[in-house]
Amino acid sequence: MTPHHRTPRHRTPTDRHPRHRTPRRALWSAAALALTTLATSPVAHAVPSAATHRPWHQLCAAPTETTAGCDVLEADTPTGPAVAKGSAAPAGYGPADLRSAYRLPSDGGSGQTIAVIDAYDDPDAESDLATYRQQYGLPACSTDNGCFRKVDSDGRTSPLPSPASVNQGAEDSLDLDLVSATAPNAKIILVEANSAKISDIGAAVNRAVALGAKFVSNSYIFKESADDPTYDKDYYDHPGVAMVAGSGDWDYSWGVGYPSSSPYATSVGGTSLVRAGNSRGWSESAWNTKPGEGTGSGCSAYEAKPAWQKDTGCHHRMATDVSAAADPGHGLAVYDSYQRNGWSTFGGTSAATPIVTGVYADAGTPGAGSNPASFPYAHPGALNDVTTGTNGSCSPAYFCTAGPGYDGPTGLGTPAGTDAFRG
Repeated sequence: MTPHHRTPRHRTPTDRHPRHRTPRRALWSAAALALTTLATSPVAHAVPSAATHRPWHQLCAAPTETTAGCDVLEADTPTGPAVAKGSAAPAGYGPADLRSAYRLPSDGGSGQTIAVIDAYDDPDAESDLATYRQQYGLPACSTDNGCFRKVDSDGRTSPLPSPASVNQGAEDSLDLDLVSATAPNAKIILVEANSAKISDIGAAVNRAVALGAKFVSNSYIFKESADDPTYDKDYYDHPGVAMVAGSGDWDYSWGVGYPSSSPYATSVGGTSLVRAGNSRGWSESAWNTKPGEGTGSGCSAYEAKPAWQKDTGCHHRMATDVSAAADPGHGLAVYDSYQRNGWSTFGGTSAATPIVTGVYADAGTPGAGSNPASFPYAHPGALNDVTTGTNGSCSPAYFCTAGPGYDGPTGLGTPAGTDAFRG
């Protein structure tokens, strides 16, 4: 593939209609099975067996070397748009659940700036974020109070890129809501790339850093290619900035994704997070709900192994580094009115990625010249070691099977406070 010529994700001029809202019947088929309500109570429903229908679906097709996709799954039965503050909680885990599961402060992110990178424009991003934050009692984050900015890859507020086609706007909402959940006092910059091409997305990443973001959430993925080390230098090698990227939602069999495979990014895998009667109050296993659907992991074919990664079965960069909640069967509450009907329940490593990005912001500004992807390897004891679950068949076994210590699907584990994310 010729560098800098990845094409947008199946978008044509006819599907870029401003403020397009797909009818509810088209989004949630009458044939879809109901999703057991997953509120913030101690009870969580069991994940169905592999032989049964799962009441959730992928929002994006698996990406290729030339086409970026999103790492998100949506429950088929949302809770609807009319959930007012103080009434029954939306279905899915909220900020209090994530604070409890990952021992996070309630006022995290103060003084920090997080950038969220997505393709195309979500016209309702700011108002939907306001609804989410009001629902959960988080501080207001708006353009007016200086907390929120939405710009294109040139840093302009107008004109913005073409409106997002179906599904990308939901990705925007997921990213913004979950960095808010884990770092509620951080400022947020939404940088909207002109397309899903690597040159456009990379330009958005560079703009985010130029605007002062020290934490960059990248909830998109390409199939890795021989061009990726060049893209590393062009877009992702920013010392002193925490680049965070999801490992994908198509399990071990799909292969390694980029920029998750970059040694300049923290590669984030996915877990199934469930309330439990243990001392922590939660349990986690590697997320895999059926063949072809689960957290990504694997040994890169192209990226050099960073000095801080010590596993011996992979002589190149190994994905992942750390992990967080991603199972749509135990999913996260998200509010989107642009392409959804309000509250939905989402999963995927597009959920785990902004969660981890927020934890980095809670931990404080990375040191100048540092590579924050290395930080967890200096503090493995400050993570919840995930020791059960698998995302496929492999050899060596740790490439796809969780166990004590480092493994591919969950890396070193999930946040247990912020110590593992400090230099």
